[in-house]
Amino acid sequence: LKLQFLYFIGLLYRSKMLVLVLGDLNIPHRAADLPAKFKKMLAKAKEDGKMSAVLCTGNLCSDEQVDFLKALCSDIHIVQGDFDDLKKARPEFEVIKLQNLKFGLIHGHQIVPAGDPLALAAWQRKLDCDILISGYTHKFKLSEQDGKFFINPGSITGSFSATEDEVTPSFVVMDISGSTVTNYIYQLEGDEMKVKKKEFTVPGKE
Repeated sequence: LKLQFLYFIGLLYRSKMLVLVLGDLNIPHRAADLPAKFKKMLAKAKEDGKMSAVLCTGNLCSDEQVDFLKALCSDIHIVQGDFDDLKKARPEFEVIKLQNLKFGLIHGHQIVPAGDPLALAAWQRKLDCDILISGYTHKFKLSEQDGKFFINPGSITGSFSATEDEVTPSFVVMDISGSTVTNYIYQLEGDEMKVKKKEFTVPGKE
């Protein structure tokens, strides 16, 4: 954990626009809390105030989790999950512009079958976005179709999923620079923290 934590701190200080992407917390119904190792990393991000925005795919399931996200930075975007019962209802979808890129944000329960590439592409066209972010499956995935990109951050708590036998807790930090997005995927496999890096450039946005 120490190596990954130091790497995360380095990322906080060398990047100009960092965006936290997470979802499907399902607290307290399917998970008691965030994994302790994830909480430590996000507490550091809060302390340093380095997150430019938070994009959440929904299913926080409690207003306490909304307050937790609000404490991370002032620019937060949350969409309504199929199990959310919050004091303030959230929109079904949202389109957010960060630098010169358009991000579409949905929970993902609208995608039938769950995670279906064609259904995701239909929502991308509907929202006219460069990158569509969705959850619901509780499984991280990054894919590309016809120059458009699709990110599912998974479930940050690793909560139970009807579509997956085993769920790995995960979240994503995006480092955005112009038309290039460098994605740092944080996953907790057992008690071991793993970090993967995947980068893409959106064509025509240079």
